Amino acid sequence: MSAVVVCFNQHAQKLLKLHLASGFGKFSMWLRGKSPKNDGTLIQEGRDLVAYAIINSIAMRKILKKYDKVHCSKQGQAFRSKASSMRIEILQSPWLCELLAFCINLRQSKLKNKAITELYNDCSLTFDDDGKPTLSCGLFDSMQIVIDLTCSICLDTIFDPVALTCGHLFCYMCCCAAASVTIVDGLKAADPKAKCPLCRQEGVNAGAMHLVELNILLSQSCPEYWEKRCQTERVERVRQAREHWQSLCREFMGM
Repeated sequence: MSAVVVCFNQHAQKLLKLHLASGFGKFSMWLRGKSPKNDGTLIQEGRDLVAYAIINSIAMRKILKKYDKVHCSKQGQAFRSKASSMRIEILQSPWLCELLAFCINLRQSKLKNKAITELYNDCSLTFDDDGKPTLSCGLFDSMQIVIDLTCSICLDTIFDPVALTCGHLFCYMCCCAAASVTIVDGLKAADPKAKCPLCRQEGVNAGAMHLVELNILLSQSCPEYWEKRCQTERVERVRQAREHWQSLCREFMGM
């Protein structure tokens, strides 16, 4: 399971790096002979990676179920539960969330090729009656991925989304506040024993990653809410930055 997750994460990271490359990044890739591929190729690779994640998740579930049946035990079921805390469940990978957002972003772009855009009709961003968003994908009848995009701290749509290594998503500022660090220091400065606000696992902040594709998707899908949060958080970020530099100045002056 660990090998499968590592393989998936590496390929997803490489694909999204190619897609998000711009300016100097594209020029650098061109010099190294690694220029971004065309949109059609990127889309097909993204679809293949999502299918890879779902197929492997289904396969592992069936293997563990078969193990319990053959050996008349519950060890397979117990391991399946343990895999979540071990962070080796592929559907927990934040790169999967990024891939789904990537799929929808490309579908909503100015691509004219209907054959390409229809590849991702199964991926969608929906809002319930209260305006809470959900990211979903169902490439197979036997399994559908559903990811709640509501921050469990502020109970609003995640803004500037960040994923902890346990797989849970939060607003970046909310997550920093929960870890008792400022946005200037960042989550890597959090106490190694700091816990996830949701599952209470320790040591999940150091490997936190910003979800760039998801950030783009949400900013385009709910622009009014995004603008309002931008204004609110800009004030808080300026306040924290000012306090940080004032603290450094006082320390430098020995005050």
